[in-house]
Amino acid sequence: MIDFYNIQFHEKEPVYVQIVAYLKRAIYLGEVQNGEVLPSRREIAAQLKINPNTAQKAFRLMEEEGLIQTPKNAASVIQYTEDTLQQIQKKMTDDIIREFVDTAKQNRLTLADVQEAIVRIWQEDDAER
Repeated sequence: MIDFYNIQFHEKEPVYVQIVAYLKRAIYLGEVQNGEVLPSRREIAAQLKINPNTAQKAFRLMEEEGLIQTPKNAASVIQYTEDTLQQIQKKMTDDIIREFVDTAKQNRLTLADVQEAIVRIWQEDDAER
């Protein structure tokens, strides 16, 4: 079962959106699998010390985004398609790269500078292993 205790909230976006992002990251990293049961809305609200309505919003968004299913009178289960997994992987990868590119541009690095540095650091890292 996914553990929400490690989530670190910030002020940039609503808490329920951050809960969904936390689950997406767990899916992206392979930390959760299809068929795993989620804690109940009440359990998550108590665990994270948030309003139960916020937990409800998170579950609704997870259902809308095709991350979970909640059968009648049953626990919510992680349930996503291969297409959904690929969309998560693409979005998270793009977000990482976009942040990196923005920082590189702010530091006035050229594409050639960045490419050279990536190759060098990648090779150094491989040599250390």
